[in-house]
Amino acid sequence: MCRVEGHREILRIALPAIVSNITVPLLGLVDVAIVGHLGAPAYIGAIAVGGMLFNIFYWVFAFLRMGTSGLTSQAYGRHDLDEVTRLLVRAFGVGAMVALLLIALQYPLCRTAFLFIEATPEVERLASLYFRICIWGAPAVLGLYAFSGWFIGMQNARFPMWIAITQNVVNIVASLLLVYVAGLKVEGVALGTLIAQYAGLFMAIILWRRFYKPLRRRLDCRASLGNRAAMAAFFKVNRDIFFRTLCLVAVTLYFTSAGAAQGEVVLAVNTLLMQLFTLFSYVMDGFAYAGEALAGKYIGARNEKLLHRTVRQIFAWGGSLALLFILFYGLGGEAFLSLLTDDRSVIEAAGGYFYWALLIPVAGFAAFMWDGIYIGATATRGMLLSMFVASLLFFIIYLSGRADYGNHALWAAFIVYLFSRGAVQTFLAPKVLRMNRAGRA
Repeated sequence: MCRVEGHREILRIALPAIVSNITVPLLGLVDVAIVGHLGAPAYIGAIAVGGMLFNIFYWVFAFLRMGTSGLTSQAYGRHDLDEVTRLLVRAFGVGAMVALLLIALQYPLCRTAFLFIEATPEVERLASLYFRICIWGAPAVLGLYAFSGWFIGMQNARFPMWIAITQNVVNIVASLLLVYVAGLKVEGVALGTLIAQYAGLFMAIILWRRFYKPLRRRLDCRASLGNRAAMAAFFKVNRDIFFRTLCLVAVTLYFTSAGAAQGEVVLAVNTLLMQLFTLFSYVMDGFAYAGEALAGKYIGARNEKLLHRTVRQIFAWGGSLALLFILFYGLGGEAFLSLLTDDRSVIEAAGGYFYWALLIPVAGFAAFMWDGIYIGATATRGMLLSMFVASLLFFIIYLSGRADYGNHALWAAFIVYLFSRGAVQTFLAPKVLRMNRAGRA
């Protein structure tokens, strides 16, 4: 019965998190779909470039969600309601400061970004317009990172799901009204996204005020932001995640750039096959979130037995789903690619690389599972070390093999990158869990 309850706890967090993950890209897809009917390719290009810029900027600051989740889940496990409340204030305060900095630096950031992006003058003009409007959503986006991490740390994945659904509904309605009723074009899409971001933030605040009333009297901004030792610990955890994310962004961008350098067909093939990785990652991240919440809770409660049970069960789910993904991709991969494009030359070219995509689930699932457990354990230095080693191997393998093997070297490097992340974390795991038994995590 205890084991069954453990699986129920995992699914209670993982399933809403998966729904949230799947809804996130819909914000961008809705924007592209709307401008795609305005009659000029420049509109689509502007939304694609503008969206990519924000994905990179916000991706770098995702430590606000992950660090807050791990620290909050441990405080929750200790039943330390004062610290639970202080963590939300700290995360929200840091997010607000970062957001104000982004807004203040919006013009140099935008100009610098276009030094590295090749775009026609019209696309650059429209993308810059999109950027200058959407940058004002930074406080909402980073504030939502803080709330999402905090809710997950509190073992509540349902609220982030409802917030994500709310954002998508508001974005669709607002963008359609602004574009087709008010007659705005890129500005309308940007304003629709901006409105949806603040709608999500207000939804988070309403849910917090409605369902966490007992914590409201514990709010103390001075104690939360003025405690130097606590702020130092908060930044230490988030610093490691920040540098880890920089490594991840470097590998991801270089993968795209290296594919583009090999021609349009290779770029198209890699883009299609990476959608298989993206779909896999949405599901794996849901179980990683469960690992964050539950591992942190049991570490905070000093319950070694349930911590190790959670680790075993998380990996059982991850391994089983990896096998299912391999089966799914093996049987229906070409049909899935056909949904994304009707260009037979690209689909046929993808067939020569498809076996690399089949290796993604088995090579990558351990990295996702350990990431969640390490975040819950606030063992962020181990996460950074594993990502650094994996990134180094990625560049070494590709750069040494690209002359002879081309795109196959790129995919081999990516598979080794995924596998080595999980391998290094597996090697470090006994020490991480031993540290937590000693209460030093």
